[in-house]
Amino acid sequence: MMNSTQFTSFILAGYSDSGQLKYLYFVIITVLYVSIVFANTVLIVVICMERSLHEPMYLFLCSLFVNELYGSTALFPALMTNLVSDAHAVSSVWCYLQIFVLYTYGSIEFSNLAAMSYDRYLAICYPLQYNNIMTPNKVCILICVIWLYSFTKFSIILSLTIRLQLCGNIIDKVYCENYLVVKLACSPSDTTVNNIYGIYSIVLSIVVPLITIVFSYIKILSICLKSSIETRQKAFSTCTPHLAALFNFSFGCFLNLLQSRFDRPMRNVPTLLHTILSVYYLMCQPLLNPIVYGVRMAKIRQACKNILPVGLYPKT
Repeated sequence: MMNSTQFTSFILAGYSDSGQLKYLYFVIITVLYVSIVFANTVLIVVICMERSLHEPMYLFLCSLFVNELYGSTALFPALMTNLVSDAHAVSSVWCYLQIFVLYTYGSIEFSNLAAMSYDRYLAICYPLQYNNIMTPNKVCILICVIWLYSFTKFSIILSLTIRLQLCGNIIDKVYCENYLVVKLACSPSDTTVNNIYGIYSIVLSIVVPLITIVFSYIKILSICLKSSIETRQKAFSTCTPHLAALFNFSFGCFLNLLQSRFDRPMRNVPTLLHTILSVYYLMCQPLLNPIVYGVRMAKIRQACKNILPVGLYPKT
């Protein structure tokens, strides 16, 4: 058995020596982060201020935009700092905090998208009962449950990780990831509980929401096929942004899972592409959602024109 050490920091080995290009990367990341903060904050403010948007679908969207700010803030500032720094060490406290935020972000994102798909299912399949089933109070309670449940679930995961005796502190990524920290444990037998709870967590965080989404859209599709062309077009127009967000986030999570769990097929991938794939779901989703929902949904576009100063919102 290897000797264990109580590490106070971790080394992020995903950063490569890019020379002067690191300043270009820094500018690109900064522009992306500022854009994400601006776009999501604007839509949160618009939904909160515009009373006509205090409906279930827009409350779920508000929760989604808050989550984008929450997740991206755990990645971008640290990424920008490490890009221009020669030392890529992070404290253990910050590393574990980043793990907690990024994992809860992913869980909340999937759960929120599942709740939104179920909301669309009720609105399209049971329009007469919809207002009685999905009241604003019930939606707010559901959103709170999604957030609190994710926090509780990953607090347990983090506590199981912190207790491990580690025999290394090098993480082959540009941010901290729970799976890679667990792999640093001195004894594989110590990680048995982590692995079992990790599988349980994946089922609850990904599989259950995906089952809910698939069920909802099968029902929606069956109703649309029996409906008029006008009803079908209306259903597709409201579901398209949600499906785009779902596919983008699922694709990003799959890339990250492939990279973390199956590193052998990824060894021949160039370092820069390797890094982009690992942060895809954390960068593109917070930027895509405001664009997709802000452009595709007429009520949000109109609310932006009513609330934002003249000239700030682009003409359509």
